[in-house]
Amino acid sequence: MKFKSLILALAFAPAALVAAERNDVPSCYAQAKIENFRSAPSGRLLTVVVDQTTPLTPDLQKTAWGHIKRFIQPGDKLRLYSFSAYLEGHYTRLQFAGELEKPIDPAVLGDVPMMASRKFDACLKGQSAALYQRFGKAFSNAMGKSSSDIPRSEILFSLKSIGDDIKNAEGVNERVILLMSDMLEYSDFGSFYTNNGIREINPAVELAKVEKQQLLADFSGARVYVHGAAFVPTQIKNGYRSGKMIQNLEGFWRRYFEKSNAELKGFGNPELTIAVE
Repeated sequence: MKFKSLILALAFAPAALVAAERNDVPSCYAQAKIENFRSAPSGRLLTVVVDQTTPLTPDLQKTAWGHIKRFIQPGDKLRLYSFSAYLEGHYTRLQFAGELEKPIDPAVLGDVPMMASRKFDACLKGQSAALYQRFGKAFSNAMGKSSSDIPRSEILFSLKSIGDDIKNAEGVNERVILLMSDMLEYSDFGSFYTNNGIREINPAVELAKVEKQQLLADFSGARVYVHGAAFVPTQIKNGYRSGKMIQNLEGFWRRYFEKSNAELKGFGNPELTIAVE
């Protein structure tokens, strides 16, 4: 093929053929060289988002880890983002992206060379451990850098960017977001803090400010679970949270996600007590 023809062919080729999606977990199908027998993924993507201005307690971090491990099944994709302010080392970052592959479909197993099949099975047995080891390291690193001393949380800008990412994820038709944040300081133009405490808000008024700044996102119908809402470290004075404050905070975010093509399924204040599904 001539060079000019090759360039034209690549220009009209599907994106997946030009640049593969990031995957931090080695593919067992690729390792066994049987990618033509690859089982279709589940179509599910769990996106974990860590707000590094919210230093959650070890117990809350452990609870989040349990939600993640219970959710992930063979064929699922898992991503981890962290964000806080637009400061060096604290901007929005994709910390991990991986996939847990499905076994070979029994309907085609007889067509797979025996040695390749054995190599694949041996690899697949260790793939889950490899995924959680690499994800766990990235998760621990993201949580370890969390601090209430970081000046401003840019949650709206970050969520908009993350929404664009997950909307374009390959082979995904079911999106779930686990958002770990106090949900209080959402932008440089807005915060639910006052005098180191939490102020009462009017959800409709606050949402109008967000719409004016054109900071609604598109989460492609994702189900959203919040873990850590209204969390205030014990050393912070004026950290009292009334039921009305929590109700208004949840009301604001519920409306925000509805207008951003998502559904708020769980709002842990601070601990998420329902299953992520």
